Amino acid sequence: MATDIRTVLDSMENALRLQMQANAERRSARAEREEQEFLEKLKRTAASKTELEAKAESLKGTQDAVRRDQLMMLMMAGF
Repeated sequence: MATDIRTVLDSMENALRLQMQANAERRSARAEREEQEFLEKLKRTAASKTELEAKAESLKGTQDAVRRDQLMMLMMAGF
């Protein structure tokens, strides 16, 4: 009878150990997946930021050119 109880306890302990190991592996896999997703999002954000900065610089250059042209026209008109 004592060996039967010991067998049941060993079996329960083994089941708990396997369950804890499986949960740890799932958490680890999820953490890796979330880290990869975060890195991808970070790369996309950096790329879009660079893109936005380039567009802003282009727009600023265009605005500067318009101001320059307006100033030249005023100077030619004698103002």
